[in-house]
Amino acid sequence: MPIKIVKNDADVSANNNRWVYSSSVKSHFFHPQNLVEDIKKFDESKYDGIGVVGSPACGDMMKLWVKIDKKNDRIRDLKWQTFGCASAIASTSMLSVMVTEKGGMKIENALKLKPQDILARLGGLPPRKIHCSVLGDKALRKAINDYFRKSEQYKRIVTEGFVVIDPDTKITDKDIEEAVLEGADTIEKLQRKLKVGINDKKVKAKAEALMKKFMEKYYA
Repeated sequence: MPIKIVKNDADVSANNNRWVYSSSVKSHFFHPQNLVEDIKKFDESKYDGIGVVGSPACGDMMKLWVKIDKKNDRIRDLKWQTFGCASAIASTSMLSVMVTEKGGMKIENALKLKPQDILARLGGLPPRKIHCSVLGDKALRKAINDYFRKSEQYKRIVTEGFVVIDPDTKITDKDIEEAVLEGADTIEKLQRKLKVGINDKKVKAKAEALMKKFMEKYYA
């Protein structure tokens, strides 16, 4: 997934070609930190969690990888790619710096990060572009949840208001929807991917019904 950076974007040049963002936004846009520039040379297997939000069809998509210092429960490294505007690129670049500086941010503190925290470090964004700072924030939480799930720390998973389908693994309806979009078209594939309903036939049946609902929604 190549990054899409358009440096003559209207977001960058506005008001008679004057730069309308802070110097920090400019720096992070033209020189993004921790960016994966060539996905073919990037080994994501070295990372502990992956978070994906958005869609290229909608114009904004974010993929983010985290490496965890398991002994100290800190984010040791963060890499990212995005399809998005200058604001999304600068916001995610700043986010990557914030969570990896000074030896890495504690996971519990990273989960508390809000778009406003990123905006403060950037020196602000135009009101119509504030929503762009949400992409990286959401992708980070998904990557941390992915790490929790892979390391079987199910009690630490943050469900963010979605409906929990499997109390044991904290799998939500949103997880099942995304699994279907990623190709899980049988209950066996769904269970291999999410480990949902492994020990509970009722949960398995509920997950399968949801899977079929999403398949009908997207592929009927």
